[in-house]
Amino acid sequence: MIIDTHCHLDDDSFNDDLDFVIKRAKESGINKIIIPGADLKSLEKARKIAYAYEGVYFAPGVHPYDIEGFDYEYLKSFLNDKRCVAIGECGLDYYKIKEHFNSDDEVLANKNLQKKVFLDQINLAKEFKKPLIIHARDANEDIYNILKTHAKELYGVVLHCFNASKLLLSLKDEGFYFGIGGVLTFKNAKNLVNILNEIPLSNLLIETDAPYLAPTPNRGKRNEPAYTKFVASKMAEILNLEVSKIEEITTKNAEKLFKI
Repeated sequence: MIIDTHCHLDDDSFNDDLDFVIKRAKESGINKIIIPGADLKSLEKARKIAYAYEGVYFAPGVHPYDIEGFDYEYLKSFLNDKRCVAIGECGLDYYKIKEHFNSDDEVLANKNLQKKVFLDQINLAKEFKKPLIIHARDANEDIYNILKTHAKELYGVVLHCFNASKLLLSLKDEGFYFGIGGVLTFKNAKNLVNILNEIPLSNLLIETDAPYLAPTPNRGKRNEPAYTKFVASKMAEILNLEVSKIEEITTKNAEKLFKI
């Protein structure tokens, strides 16, 4: 059995065949799925999907690309829901930031707003005693400094789509988890392949980030939870373990972190 700890089932690309996607997932041994929030506008849709299917949960959160119009109280209103298992995805993303803003002042303002919204969600995680699902892209140092500062007060953290950063890897000493998805199967994923052995088995999670980042041999297609089997297989190959052992370890890790 596998738990897909990061799957955007609320994405519009699943609108027409969600029943079949869930059915394929169950047939492939994926017994639980977590839908991470990204945009406030889609949170209600994510919650409805979680209630419509057995074994599906959701995590309210705001992605750094969707911070405009952030509403603290609206996000907070989802956190006592029995199907809510975490907060996120939230974090920092400086990828191509200079292409989207015309001046250094605007870049700095956006970075500061990202940090504020990130800290707001960290504070909610503390208040509601929920784990955090972290998005980190081209912002390793700032992510590290913020999380390191708050680590002792948090109730679990997963670095979603772990980017093979040595700096962020050091957060394993804080008990942080590392979400590994289809990127592990890519030919250009040498850094992640090389660093995988340095992640304690007790800190590993499997995810798809569906509909994005489909693993080989389906790269370029729409990703879906059933494809976690390719991630588990590649992980087992690299770590020289049986696939069943990888499934067992990552499932127990997810159950412990998200209390599901």
